[in-house]
Amino acid sequence: MRPLALILCCVATLSCAGPDSSERPQARPGSDTGVVIDPDGTIDRSALERDSGGFMSSLRPIFRSPKAVREARQQQQLLAAGAVCGDVSIQGEAIGRVPGRVAGCGVDNAVRISSISGVSLSTRSVMDCNTARALRTWVDKSAKPALSGKGGGLREIKVAAHYACRRRNNAKTGKISEHGKGRAIDISAFRLADGSDITVLRGWNARGSSKALRRMHRDACGPFGTVLGPKANRFHLDHFHFDTARYRSGSYCR
Repeated sequence: MRPLALILCCVATLSCAGPDSSERPQARPGSDTGVVIDPDGTIDRSALERDSGGFMSSLRPIFRSPKAVREARQQQQLLAAGAVCGDVSIQGEAIGRVPGRVAGCGVDNAVRISSISGVSLSTRSVMDCNTARALRTWVDKSAKPALSGKGGGLREIKVAAHYACRRRNNAKTGKISEHGKGRAIDISAFRLADGSDITVLRGWNARGSSKALRRMHRDACGPFGTVLGPKANRFHLDHFHFDTARYRSGSYCR
């Protein structure tokens, strides 16, 4: 009897191993969600994960605590409240018209900037929105990338000068400086996340910082109309001068 039982068992096994004619999982009728239901009424998890990037990822928003959601919303509101020039990356306050004490000075619709794209300014700096936007472009596309591998990255920009009603190079006579029109900012150094500073004066020719400083100087030519640095003249040995004056021949960069 044993051989016969063994043969019968093998035959039964082979008959069960035939083509699978069972009903395939079908999408729920009338549903456009892509959820697949097996014939026994259970959800086909593998199909759900394929369509949604994984079962756990589809549930990720559920696990976000109400406190985290509330804090994120508050942060967004604070950023929006401090945004100027219609850009949340530019934080500060609108101060309106800044009158000049001499003819040619003054700023219409001035803003006082405290940070750009998360990078603080050492001094809250007064300028117009065109200059603030040019500064944001330069910070995002040049300053932050150039210093990303040094000291944990850029944390603060040391401002040497912003709005000031004066003549060019502080001369007693001559044309009003772009500083006097709210179109300029002077930068003397960069503070990194680890607390160290890279100064224009000492870093311009230093082995560890020369490349980054020269890149930042070069990349400013475009967003700004005038770019001056240590090679321009003796007045700019220790800082970069950026302004948004425009010339018919294009940007002036030295």
